[in-house]
Amino acid sequence: MLPATLHADVADLFSERLGLSIPSADADLFETGILDSMSFVELLLQIETVFGLALNLRDIEFENFRSIDTIAAFIARSDAGKSS
Repeated sequence: MLPATLHADVADLFSERLGLSIPSADADLFETGILDSMSFVELLLQIETVFGLALNLRDIEFENFRSIDTIAAFIARSDAGKSS
C-alpha cells in the first residue's frame, strides 16, 4: 500500500506545477487527453525535480504514467531502488 501523502504529492504536482486538473487518481491521463507529448515531457521533468529521481528515457514505460496511482507506484519503486 502506498502512502496517501505520495498520491497527494503527485496530485499536487499536476495542479500546482503543470496546471492540470485530474478528475480521479485512477483516470487514464493519456486516454482522457490530459497528457499529450509536450505535457508528458514536462511531467517527467517535474518528477525528476520534485522527487529527486533521475529518469532514463530508455526505461520509460507509458504504463507507469497512465494515472496518479501508477505514477505514485512508479515513484515508490524508484525511491526504494534509489535507497538500496
